[in-house]
Amino acid sequence: MADAEEIRDDGEYGTVTLTLEDDTELNCMILSIFPAGGKSYIALLPIEDDGTPKDEDVLLYRYIDHGDEDPELDNIDSDEEYDIAADAFDELLDEAEYEDEAGEDEEG
Repeated sequence: MADAEEIRDDGEYGTVTLTLEDDTELNCMILSIFPAGGKSYIALLPIEDDGTPKDEDVLLYRYIDHGDEDPELDNIDSDEEYDIAADAFDELLDEAEYEDEAGEDEEG
C-alpha cells in the first residue's frame, strides 16, 4: 500500500505525496477521484518537483474517505477490480474529450 502523506490543493489540481514500499516518495497530481463498482478510486499522475508530468502511466488506487481524517489510498489487488477502475477512468477521459470537442464546436 502507498501511504498518502499529504494531500494539498495547489489551485486547479490537488497533489499528493506517496510513500512507496521502498520508502521513496513520489509526488503526483490528482487527476480525478471517481466511483466505480461501488467503490471510490483516485487517478494520479507522477510529477517532477517543478510540477511537470513525468513520462509515466497514470496510477490508480482505491480511495477511502474517512471524513474528518486524512483519506487512505489502498492498492488494487485483483485484475478484475483494476479493470473496473481503469474502464471507469477511461470513460471519464472520453467524456472530458467529448465535452472539449463540443465546447470548441460552439466557439468556432
